[in-house]
Amino acid sequence: MILFTKLFLAHLIGDFLLQPNSWVLHKEDKKAASKYLYLHVLLHAATTMLLLWDFHYWKIGLIILVSHYLIDLTKLYINPLFENKSIPFFIDQFLHIAVLYCCAYFNDLWSHTLELFALLDWNLITAVVFVSFPTAIIMSKLLEKMSSQLEMDHKSLPNAGKYIGIIERLFVLLFIILDHWEAIGLLITAKSVFRFNDLKESNSRKLTEYILIGTLISFGIAIVAGIIYTSL
Repeated sequence: MILFTKLFLAHLIGDFLLQPNSWVLHKEDKKAASKYLYLHVLLHAATTMLLLWDFHYWKIGLIILVSHYLIDLTKLYINPLFENKSIPFFIDQFLHIAVLYCCAYFNDLWSHTLELFALLDWNLITAVVFVSFPTAIIMSKLLEKMSSQLEMDHKSLPNAGKYIGIIERLFVLLFIILDHWEAIGLLITAKSVFRFNDLKESNSRKLTEYILIGTLISFGIAIVAGIIYTSL
């Protein structure tokens, strides 16, 4: 485990702390001709070997150097194909971490992977998935008739309400699992404070009632999910 931790730490340092934004922009512009692509890869490999502090791991350093170069180079050329730039970013990070995992557990890769899957808490995974997008869809159906009666005269970020709801339900689920019910009250209070100005400016009773009903349903579903999980 310590080997993977060191490799992951080296990745975080090399990919985020030691890579200025100017390097990223230069790589996106020049691609394979960018000198910063090669400097970044060499710096990344050097950071890895420095943290490992054992030359016996030179093969791991070499694998990471070559794979990092190929993954980054591929990302530079496929990046323009994606409208949402976060997609190639997360694919890039996933591939890097997958390489680190394979290097760290190469001798017993299959058995270790099976062991990890055996340790997964499927009840927790189900609860987390349920309070995210499925609950968001359920709430949109429950509040559909109410939302059609509202006159929205202010601009909002696309799907901001949906993601805020998902995040708050995940927090509620976490607090219940940790047996900190009082934190749920603080979360409701914080949301009320942030919503106060919107409700005050709109001076709309319908909007106030809509937000209140939506909040109570959202928290209620998360609480029920948390209670079911802890009881199981």
